[in-house]
Amino acid sequence: MTVVEAQVVQCHRLRRDLLIVRLVGELVPFAAGQSVAVTVPTSPHLPRRYSPALPPSRDGKYEFHIREVPAGWVSRSIVRETREGDVWTLDDPAGDLRVDDTDDDVVMVAGGTGLAPMRALLLGLARRPRPPRVRLYVGGRHPRDLYAADMLSLMARSAPWLTVIPVVDEPVDPPYRDEFFDAAETVRLQTAPDSGFAPHEYLVGRVGEVVARRGPYLSQRVLVCGSPAMSSFTTRALVTTGTPAENIRTG
Repeated sequence: MTVVEAQVVQCHRLRRDLLIVRLVGELVPFAAGQSVAVTVPTSPHLPRRYSPALPPSRDGKYEFHIREVPAGWVSRSIVRETREGDVWTLDDPAGDLRVDDTDDDVVMVAGGTGLAPMRALLLGLARRPRPPRVRLYVGGRHPRDLYAADMLSLMARSAPWLTVIPVVDEPVDPPYRDEFFDAAETVRLQTAPDSGFAPHEYLVGRVGEVVARRGPYLSQRVLVCGSPAMSSFTTRALVTTGTPAENIRTG
């Protein structure tokens, strides 16, 4: 097992419960789509598994999307207490979320921060001379939960092989304010006002149900990543509607 260290060089709070962390350090031998065991200074004996949102790089750059979960005091401490200069340890890469060289039609289903490994895979696919066709369904409870809408819309515009389909449980954001969302929206409107999703682009429903209704996927590779409940529900919905289980990989 290779244990490496990486130092936090940037923290970017996008939502009350969501932090983007960028680090630079030694290279742990992972593949795009895999997760690694992460240990942080505030919880030195409680590693948690997170998937890098960047493919491996020789200069040891990492990006993690960390969401605070109910009763998850490790994730809470990461989101609320991580500071530049903190040193994390990374080890034990694992997982089989990947796109094979022979896959020419791929369906990705990302719930919440399950987008992170999908982004790593997409960036890796963009390096191929002939990337496969990819349809990425990205799901959230409300529109503002789709925290990377600007990045995804810009990526889809520049990659003709990629289609991004936003899916929300509810088409309207909740009434309470999120000051971090407001700040991120201000920046987006100043720097990339034409990015993001328009209201008419959202499909409404649980992302697993929406994807399953558009199947079955008899010849496509289907990748699913989100919370354990989301991944399990989506996989059952896909298989029930005719997608072969062997076509599905989960992260």
